[in-house]
This record gives sequence, structure tokens and C-alpha cells, in this order.
Amino acid sequence: MTREQAYSLLTKHLHNKNLIKHCIACEVGMKALYRHLTPKTEQNSDEEAMWGVAGLLHDVDYELAQNKNKLDRHGILLFEDPKYSEDSEIIPEKIAHAIKAHNMEATGVMAESQMDWAIADLDALTGLIVACALIHPDKKLASIDTDFVMKRFGEKSFAKGARRESISRCEETLKIPLRDFIDVTLHAMQEHHETLGL
Repeated sequence: MTREQAYSLLTKHLHNKNLIKHCIACEVGMKALYRHLTPKTEQNSDEEAMWGVAGLLHDVDYELAQNKNKLDRHGILLFEDPKYSEDSEIIPEKIAHAIKAHNMEATGVMAESQMDWAIADLDALTGLIVACALIHPDKKLASIDTDFVMKRFGEKSFAKGARRESISRCEETLKIPLRDFIDVTLHAMQEHHETLGL
């Protein structure tokens, strides 16, 4: 599945611009995490692209689930509703599993691969980083650094929707320190600030 096919599928089902930007933030974060976690001698562009597409498509059925009042099925709705079989069948199995598992608490589909865990852990982090940027007067990603995000991470009343337990799980599931996890993701998002509008 190419990035173009994935983006076309995403924008077919998602119309909220901020949600699309969130998916792009997850895409760039996933690619950066792949490069960080994979030894250079083992990296390949196809695998990196697959991680990116998993990030891009992880919320593809969010609006469908929201509109049907089935947010408890978010992550699997596109795959279980026959009406969307034409769309779901073009998504490769590894990516489909990552999409289903990113919301494992609701779907019951458990993360298995490193890619599955990466999007499950990263999802909330990108939202926390955006929230950090938005409290600055200029609302720019360039105005924040890893220390700033770490401090906000410790403030439970800040960006309450950003599930800290999912973010900090990176240390167990990906064997990456929380600070590094934030640093890699923040820098990836900063590199794509124009696309993200931040």
C-alpha cells in the first residue's frame, strides 16, 4: 500500500482537519521511531513506509465510529462492517492489525509487533505535544523542547485526555526511555511543522 493510497483512504473517511493532522503527526512519529529503534544495518525503506502508513491510518474509522455512536469499536469498525470491505481489504494485514490494536483497551485486539506497540504508545503522545505547543503565544512546535514536554507530562491536570499510562508504556514495550520517546517524536513533528500547521 503506497502512502498516496493510504492518504486517499484516510481523507475518504476523515474530514476533520485537526484529526487528519493528528494522523500525519503519528505518521511522521512512527517513521522516526522506526529509524530510532532499528539498527541502521537492518533498516529498509519498505518497512519504514509501512510504519508510516500504520500511523497515518490508525484513526481511519474514528468518524465512522463517532457517527454511529460506536467509539468502543473504533479501530475495528472499518474491518467488521461489510459496507467498508472494499476499503478495508486494501490495507495490508500487518497494518490492519496495528490499527485494530492501537485501541486495544476497547477492541480487545492486543498489540503483538513492535510496530503495533509503537502506534499504541505514540497516539496519545502526539496529542500531548500539540497541547504543549498550543499553550505558547505563537502556538508553534519550535517554541517547545523535550524538557517542556516532560514537565507538562508530569502535570496530570494538563491535557487530561493524553493517556500518560499509554505514553510511558514505551519503556516496557519498546525498550525506549520516556525522554527519548518524547524527543524522537517531538523532533519528527517539528520537522513537519508546516504540514501540521504548528
